[in-house]
Formats: sequence, structure tokens, C-alpha cells
Amino acid sequence: MNKDLAFYYLADKPEHLPTVAAWYYKEWCEQSGRYSLAELTEKLEKSLSKSELPVNIVALENDELVAAAELKIREMEAYPQYEHWLGGVYVAPEARGKQLATALVSYLLDKAKMANIETLYLQTEHLQGGLYCELGFKPLFETESKGYQVLVMSKEL
Repeated sequence: MNKDLAFYYLADKPEHLPTVAAWYYKEWCEQSGRYSLAELTEKLEKSLSKSELPVNIVALENDELVAAAELKIREMEAYPQYEHWLGGVYVAPEARGKQLATALVSYLLDKAKMANIETLYLQTEHLQGGLYCELGFKPLFETESKGYQVLVMSKEL
């Protein structure tokens, strides 16, 4: 791993919240209308925690924000039996191709294990699973979520 890459709770680096909110809005909300930027910012502000889910993690490379992700509870209302989720995995476009998503997800997997989470779920629009297959997530099923076809995956921790 890049020695200049460090992970932090967003709660410890709240100055990065506007950028993370803008990333998430542009990637997942702008076209769908799911949240406005203000609503998404407020949602992130309410989740500035280090101990209660949702927990947001940011990655800084040479003190520059390059990626973000979160651990959260019951991301998909249609599947309440699936409790713990990995979500919001985002790498800034200019930082892509450097294995940052792999490092960030691996870090979050370790955090989930330390929190005694037994199974972690995620949804991805990449229906082959991509990076998540490489990290040991197994496909469960495809479904529609907020207007997108997604693959739901799980990993036993």
C-alpha cells in the first residue's frame, strides 16, 4: 500500500464533508433525483460518527482527499434481513487506477471485523462484481434499485 495513503473517520476530518457530499451527489443522486445536494450533505452531517453506523471513512493521499466509503445499516429497504452494508465506495477520478478502492474496501473490511460484523453486503451497478469479487464478495442476486439494475453481494467476515 502507498505509504502516503491514510484513512480517517469523516468525523475526524469534517472539512472534507462538502467534497464527499458533492462526489456522492454527482455519482448517485444528480440523475436519479434521489437526494438534493443539501439533503445529502445533511445526511452525511448526521452520520459523523466513529462508533455508530453509518460510519464514513475518507482516504487521503499526501493529505489530499482521494476516496470515501461507508459502513451502514440496511441499505436496501426491500431486504431488511441484510443488516450491515458497505456502500458509497468512491475514488476521485484523478486518483483512479492506483488500487485505492481495493485499499479502502480492505480497510473497511477490517473495521467491520473489529466491530464483530459477521456478514457484509453491498450493491453494485457492475453486474460482474469487479473489484468486489477480487476481495471475496459472492454474488447473491440481481435486482432493481432506484432505477438501476444492481448486483447484491455478500462476504462472510
